[in-house]
Amino acid sequence: MTEPENNEKRPKVIVVMPARQAAATLRETFSEIPQDEVDEVILVDDSSTDATVDLARKLDLHVVWHPHQVGYGGNQKTCYLEALQRGADVVVMLHPDGQYEPGLIPSMVQPIVDDEADLVLGSRLLVPGWALAAGMPRWKFLANRFLTTIQNRVMGLNLSEAHTGYRAYSRELLLTVPFLRNSLDFVFDSELLYQASHLGFRIEEVPARCRYFDEMSSVGFNTGVVYGLKTLWAGFRLILHRNRILPSRKYIA
Repeated sequence: MTEPENNEKRPKVIVVMPARQAAATLRETFSEIPQDEVDEVILVDDSSTDATVDLARKLDLHVVWHPHQVGYGGNQKTCYLEALQRGADVVVMLHPDGQYEPGLIPSMVQPIVDDEADLVLGSRLLVPGWALAAGMPRWKFLANRFLTTIQNRVMGLNLSEAHTGYRAYSRELLLTVPFLRNSLDFVFDSELLYQASHLGFRIEEVPARCRYFDEMSSVGFNTGVVYGLKTLWAGFRLILHRNRILPSRKYIA
C-alpha cells in the first residue's frame, strides 16, 4: 500500500489470525498475504499442541499465546484487543487454515477506507455456485442459507452469507460493539454480526473464493447443529431486547 499523494496519514491495517493446530497451513497462508497492503499481522494461538507457535515465531508475525484453550470466540477477543492496542484502524480476520484467499484483503479493506462500510464480509455464497464448486459440503451450504435467511429477517438485511469467517472491521466498530460480552465459542461471529446491525453499523459483502482440503479446520455436523441452535437463540435474544421484553447487555454500547 503506497502513501497517499496528499500526505494524509493512511489507515493502519492489521490482519489477525485466530489459530488452533495450524502448523500444517500457517506458512503458506502467511506467504499469500499481500504484505504491501498490510502493516502488521498478529497470530493468537489458542493453546495449540502442535508446532503452530514455534513456526509463527519464525515468521514476521506478532505472536500471542494462550496458555489455556479459551475457544474460537475467546481467541477472537484477544485478536481484536491486541489489534486495537497496537493502533489498528482496520482489522481483518483471516483464518490460518488456508480456506480463505489472503489476496482478497485489499478488497476487504477498501470499503472501510473509503468510509462506505464498517464491517465487510467475504462471502462464499455471493457468486452462485462458487462454494459448492470449491467443495463446501452440501449440508453446510443448505444450513448456511437457512440460517442466513432467518438472520436477514431479524436484522433487516439482505446478506448472501452471514457465516463467513473472513471479515474486516473498522476501529470504530470494535471500540463500540461490546464484543467482550459475547460467547467464547463459534456463535461469537453471529453475535457480533447481530450487534453491528443493531447498533447501526454499515455492512457490505465482497465475493470470496474458498478452498476445502484435509488440513483445513472445519466444524463437524454435531458442532454445526449446536452452532445453528445458538445462532437462532442469539437472534431471538436480540428480538427480546429490541422489544424491551428482556434487555441484554450484549446489545447496549
